[in-house]
Amino acid sequence: MEAVVVKTTGNKYSVRTLDGKILMCMLKGKFRVKKIKSTSPIVVGDIVLIELDGDNWMIVDLCERKNQIIRKSVNLSKQTHVIAANIDQAILMITLINPITTTAFIDRFLVSANAYGVDVVLLFNKKDLYNNKLLQDQRYLMRGYKKIGYKVMSFSVLNDDLSEIKHLMKDKVNIVSGHSGVGKSTLINKLQPTLNIKTKTTSLNHQQGQHTTTFSQLYNLDFGGDIIDTPGIKGFGLVDINKEELANYFPEFFLLKNKCKFNNCIHHNEPDCYVKYKLSKGDMLKHRYSNYLNMLNENHSIYRNKLL
Repeated sequence: MEAVVVKTTGNKYSVRTLDGKILMCMLKGKFRVKKIKSTSPIVVGDIVLIELDGDNWMIVDLCERKNQIIRKSVNLSKQTHVIAANIDQAILMITLINPITTTAFIDRFLVSANAYGVDVVLLFNKKDLYNNKLLQDQRYLMRGYKKIGYKVMSFSVLNDDLSEIKHLMKDKVNIVSGHSGVGKSTLINKLQPTLNIKTKTTSLNHQQGQHTTTFSQLYNLDFGGDIIDTPGIKGFGLVDINKEELANYFPEFFLLKNKCKFNNCIHHNEPDCYVKYKLSKGDMLKHRYSNYLNMLNENHSIYRNKLL
């Protein structure tokens, strides 16, 4: 029987069957001996096959993923962390204070999502807390990312009407991601008030969010579709992308690559690079290029592998 994984906790998995039943499953032993470098072989959003073994439901097979959001694991440096799978759309929540979301984090997330074919919406939150300088910074970022081709939105999730984001999310599998404290759980509670997910205020001492969501979970939305709440992410290490293809996941670089002198130009030290020319003319976001160079020059190896 086919089902979708809606929650993972340790070695137990909650799945939703096609007729809407929620079942608790264990993982069949064969998954534990597969050479999977991820922190978990099964993640929220996975389509699995389950069967009854005595009194227990068991996950016996994993269907091929259409995509995934993946990052390098913080604590287990040789492993990767697949955040969720089979996603129609990722909502990256961004705040300029309480906590600060850096452009480096934004661009790493966008590169990873682009590499695996996941559309991203950039949702800027907490505009009600911003002074004129921060509002100006937000407008600058929003214009820049919109020009590249990304969908951008700005809300005070606590105070504003969310009909626009509801329309965007309707009938899709959506993942909400970002640092702790940016308002992920608050957003989900406003979209689906019956869930009543726990939230905490941002730490004033460290300007960082306090972790309330400790595991990913998929929820059904009354207005249509699903939403995956995820734990806050501090850092986002790239996985499975080599240096030669990294620029392809910056859409504004990819559009210009045929105008460079060399067809294998990585827009670094090569002569007659059209990307660097456009940068010098002020036609590109400088922080995007700086973040690109930082990713390009990372010490660890990043190579692209097949999806599970």
